[in-house]
Amino acid sequence: MTRAHENALPDATYRALSGRDPEITHRYGDNFHILADPFLLSHLGRLCARETTQPSINSLVKDLYRYLVKAVLNAEFPRTSTRIATRMADITPAGHWEGQVIDPHTLTVTVNIARAGTLPSQVCYDFLNKTMEPQQVRQDHFIMARETDEKGRVIGTNISGSKIGGPVDDAMVLFPDPMGATGGSLSHAISVYKKTHGKARRYICLNLIVTPEYLRRIKADHPDVVVYAVRLDRGASPADVLGTVPGTHWDRESGLTDKQYIVPGGGGFGEIMNNAYV
Repeated sequence: MTRAHENALPDATYRALSGRDPEITHRYGDNFHILADPFLLSHLGRLCARETTQPSINSLVKDLYRYLVKAVLNAEFPRTSTRIATRMADITPAGHWEGQVIDPHTLTVTVNIARAGTLPSQVCYDFLNKTMEPQQVRQDHFIMARETDEKGRVIGTNISGSKIGGPVDDAMVLFPDPMGATGGSLSHAISVYKKTHGKARRYICLNLIVTPEYLRRIKADHPDVVVYAVRLDRGASPADVLGTVPGTHWDRESGLTDKQYIVPGGGGFGEIMNNAYV
């Protein structure tokens, strides 16, 4: 046995880890994280393609949210140091690994914003139960829909039901909703928690696509909320704006049609994920 094995000093390599994924450059603010991930963009591109149908649609959504929630766990969740006896520990004192991991005792709530958010929230819930102590993980539910005027423009949010499992004091509260279009539904849901369910440690939105309008609404209503997204869509912006760093001309940027659908976008995810076009 070597002297290093006899001393069994822990390797310092994993004591302090940087967990943030690469992000695009923008000027929207520090709470907004738009990933620069070719792998995720490839899968999201396939999801949005008009020839993609079930069952590929839901399979792609599941894969995207497993990676997106991993990015959030790495960057936002508290860490703890651990020492694990490996199968080599019975042979040598050096058979222990020591380093920094996600704190498994962090209280976490994932919120299902039905209907587009139902599958993403379930994916996050299952993933979190594998990462955290399961008794620390909870899933809540909101049944919400856009309210529109006679021209199809969004004028509000209607909540027809909810199932919230208790307070969120000191919890990480996640909102896995694929399309960050206007921000009205998510802003409303966050307000419900803030007004009636305690003080969360952090509110985090997990979106596949976001628009400048969505980011503006979240920042105005809830400046403390953190957003993680795979892609920014601002295809309704003037041509000269599209050549600038996102957020430079925020007031002139747009990613929405007149009926508040995202462009380039991928169509209404709630419709395509459920094969129910109403």
